[in-house]
Amino acid sequence: MQLDESKSIYVQIAEKIENDILSGALMEESQVPSTNQFAKVLRINPATAAKGIHLLVDEGILYKKRGVGMFVSPGAKIIVQHKRKLHFVNVELPRILHAALALDINKEQLIEMIRNSE
Repeated sequence: MQLDESKSIYVQIAEKIENDILSGALMEESQVPSTNQFAKVLRINPATAAKGIHLLVDEGILYKKRGVGMFVSPGAKIIVQHKRKLHFVNVELPRILHAALALDINKEQLIEMIRNSE
């Protein structure tokens, strides 16, 4: 995992786990790396790693088995997909539409570009 200086480390850890859930690298009920494992690999404070993991716990994506570790919640992939779709609709799509407008690309042209990119 390469860290990006433009984003908080704990957010990047949460996104990495989400990406692994979406890709199938982490399945429901599978154990996620511990905060100490993240801390060791990334050379960060374990509290920073814990903050990223607890973000996902708060969202219902991960849950804790006392004395064992953190695990992927049932339905986590659906939760992550829904979260990412909302982000796309509320953040990415307006950015794309704004850029298209600035370039005089109308909706029909944009749709055609999307169709041609498949």
